[in-house]
Amino acid sequence: MNPLKFAFKAIRALLIPKYRFFALASRGFYDSMSDEEYLKRAYKYRMGRDLDLENPRTLTEKLNWLKVYDHNPEYTIMADKYAVKKFVADKIGAEHVIPLLGVYDSFDEIDFDALPEQFVLKCTHDSGGFAICRDKSRFDIKRARKILSRSLKRTYGVSNREWSYKNVPHKIIAEKYMQDGDNPNLPVYKIFTFNGVPKLIQAIQDDKTPYETIDYFDTNWQRLKLRQNFPNSKIPYEKPKCFDEMLEIAAKLSAGIPHVRVDLYQIDGKVYFSEFTFYSDAGFVGFEPPEWDEILGSWLQLPKK
Repeated sequence: MNPLKFAFKAIRALLIPKYRFFALASRGFYDSMSDEEYLKRAYKYRMGRDLDLENPRTLTEKLNWLKVYDHNPEYTIMADKYAVKKFVADKIGAEHVIPLLGVYDSFDEIDFDALPEQFVLKCTHDSGGFAICRDKSRFDIKRARKILSRSLKRTYGVSNREWSYKNVPHKIIAEKYMQDGDNPNLPVYKIFTFNGVPKLIQAIQDDKTPYETIDYFDTNWQRLKLRQNFPNSKIPYEKPKCFDEMLEIAAKLSAGIPHVRVDLYQIDGKVYFSEFTFYSDAGFVGFEPPEWDEILGSWLQLPKK
């Protein structure tokens, strides 16, 4: 990191309460604080308003309520990028699961000679711990080792108290590299389900690149005037050919669950499962226009504590 940027962040963390709170949290300073108290403080800093856990109305409030009170053990399996493959295959069929090439407890266990020319490595317990190999002869193993080994050491979700990740075993998996036509960046269709009913689709282009865009659609594929932390696309977004099947799959996978986002791909005319997300944006990112937070919140009927 640039020394000036490091110094600026250090000064900011010391002088501004918001940044000081999260800087200390990242170092475990608040680990003993109850989830309820911690999330109230974090929500206040992130959203600029109080978190009402007694009478939550907005989606962001209800997502944080679910972190505190909805601890279904099955969520741990669903959040585990390795264990979830069998879970999904049992629900909708193995043909919708991206093929597994290997599973490892450490980076040193990976036998690269046994892997194909293209593959994806990812940690099972977090978000962001991955490395993509499109050409084995040019694959930067040193960089991949750094990313994945660092990811293995951290417990994802602690800073946002995302319960579903808490008990997921820390492993690395190798998956088949998937590509649809000539596009190296697969569009992702993230379907928000509420009590088992798909209601909102988040369509992402150029995922995890500087050019990422996100558009929102209803279940009739009508584009909504809604955005969060990424810009909408400037070009028309075609309805995926497998859209109806995606909605059916999302409904099957989310049955009996108060809220979960079912992330899917369309590849060569087939639907593939990506992952489950229980707390989209950790419940700490607002909506534009802001009334959507309450609209989406009205769709979610919370279970009993």
